[in-house]
Amino acid sequence: MGRKKQIDTSMYFCPHEDCSNYGKVGTDTQIIGAGTYGKRQTQLLKCNVCGRRFSARRGTPLFDLKADEELFYDVIACLAEGNGIRATARIKKVDKDTVSAWLDRASQHVEAVSRYLMVNLHFEAVQLDEFWSFVQKKKRNVHPWNDYRSSMATTGSG
Repeated sequence: MGRKKQIDTSMYFCPHEDCSNYGKVGTDTQIIGAGTYGKRQTQLLKCNVCGRRFSARRGTPLFDLKADEELFYDVIACLAEGNGIRATARIKKVDKDTVSAWLDRASQHVEAVSRYLMVNLHFEAVQLDEFWSFVQKKKRNVHPWNDYRSSMATTGSG
C-alpha cells in the first residue's frame, strides 16, 4: 500500500505542449504530487506520461512570485474594490511600484484567461440592463448647455 494522496491533482494538466497528456484535465490525467520547492514550499507536480515536473503555480499570476500569496490577493482585491494604486499601497503597506506590477501581472492573466474562454461564443440574447444603468447615470451628468449646443449643431440653428 502506497503513501496516501496529499494533493488533489484532478484540476491540473501537463503544461508541456509536446506531451500527449497536454491540456487533459481530470482525474485520469496522470498528474501526481512531486514534492515542493522554495521558502514558501510551493507544490511541484509531475506528469506520469512525459515524466516532467512543473510548478502548481504555472499558468497563474502567482508563478514566480516571491511575495506572500495572501498579500497578493489582498492587494488585487483592494484594487478591484476601486481603491487606487497609492491608496492600496498605503493600506497594505506595499510599495506603489509593487502594487502596479501586481496589477499588471493580474490583468495579463485575466486577459489570457478571457481570450481562452471567449472563443466561438454564440449568443441568442444579451441583457444590457446594467450597461443601460451606467449610460443613464452618465447622461444625468451632462450639462444642459451641452444638450442645447448639440441640438443646435444638428438642426443648423444658432
